[in-house]
Parts: sequence; structure tokens; C-alpha cells
Amino acid sequence: MNRTDRLHALTEELRRAGPRGRTAHRLAAWLEVSTRTVKRDVSALQQAGVPVWASAGPGGGYVLDAAATLPPVTLTPAQAVAVAVALAGAPDAPFAADGRVALEKVLDVLGGEARAEVERLGSRVWVRGRPGGRRDPASVVEDALARRRVVAISYRDRAGTPSRRRVEPHLLAHDGGSWYLLGWCRERGAPRWFRRDRIEAADLTTETAPERDPAAYGRPPPDAHAVRSPR
Repeated sequence: MNRTDRLHALTEELRRAGPRGRTAHRLAAWLEVSTRTVKRDVSALQQAGVPVWASAGPGGGYVLDAAATLPPVTLTPAQAVAVAVALAGAPDAPFAADGRVALEKVLDVLGGEARAEVERLGSRVWVRGRPGGRRDPASVVEDALARRRVVAISYRDRAGTPSRRRVEPHLLAHDGGSWYLLGWCRERGAPRWFRRDRIEAADLTTETAPERDPAAYGRPPPDAHAVRSPR
């Protein structure tokens, strides 16, 4: 990690730490540098106007002033490529199209040198595309989940039997190599799993999906987890 990336990482770690701060020893271990390097980096941040101050007493460390404004979101070249790899490797994942747009927004504000490094590093990572691509019904289902709307779907079950359902979307889950919509089926009056690639058409309704007790959908497996979890 070069010094510029280290200073950025140091600032963001202090921001995440909040008023608790971080000791020089902990920061040094996290960054894999000496405490002397951490102190020099903190001094450089302070000289650049970043509001970092030292807390006194046992266990004291460095704290980023809570009044500091949150800077624009920036990524290092390696972080940008990591996001691009994740998106390219799962083109049918929920909200993947939105992810690609978000990544382009971040890349647009990178400096010329950083953008060039993203292009250089990204050209050394290849992903072979899969036949087909995302189907339109998938984006409608995602929109229904995001906006908490009832969605009307045309569905074909494992036996090939077609049906038309009105579903209150609850969550999207990945299991056994496939994506599923878990929701409350109005026709069955019960929770159901719908494999996303069997949803042949979807129409967003104007009806708000009511909040239901999560217990009605059962407990997730012990090895399942949300894509956004605490550090």
C-alpha cells in the first residue's frame, strides 16, 4: 500500500471508529507498519487540515473530529477493480445493473492517474460471459422489493405448470446456485419461494405491500447472512 492509499485508509478507519478512536499500536498492526509511521501519517493529515486529535490518558489514541464533513466517496484502484470483478462475475445478481451505474459514477470522479491505474489493473482480470443475460422481469421484482410494492408475476413451476400470482416481496435469497424471490403469495395465502429464472413476466402494481412478521417466513439457515452485515 503506497502512502496516499495509506493516508486514505487511515482517515476512513478513524471515521469508522468514531469517538472511541484508535491507538497508534492498533492502527500500526492494521496497516502493517510501525507506530512511528502511523504518527508521521497522522501529522501529515493534521497539516493537511484533517481534524484528527490525540486523546489523552490510558488507552488513548487518535480520534477524527465528529464535526468533520464526510468526503466524497472514493475508491483506490484495487478497490474499484474488486467491485468491477464482483459485478462482472455475477451479472444476474439483484441490483447488478444499479451497481454498474454506481461504479461508473465513482470512476468518473477519480483523477486521471487513478483512472488509468484502474484500467491497467482491470485489463489483467478477465471474466468469461455467460449466454443470455438479465431478464426484464428481474428488474421489476427488484423494483417491487425496493419500493415495497405488490408485484404480479407469471410463473412456471418445476413441472412446467404456468400460473399468475400476486406477491408481496419479502427478500431475495441465493441458495443452491439460484436466486429466489421469497414473498407472500396472495393466491396461496402463505409464504412461497419463487425461483427467479422461472418468473416469465412481472408487473409492478400501485399497491403497497404490507409489513408482515418476519417469523411468518421462517428462520434462515444458520450459515445464511445478509449481504450487508456489521464489521
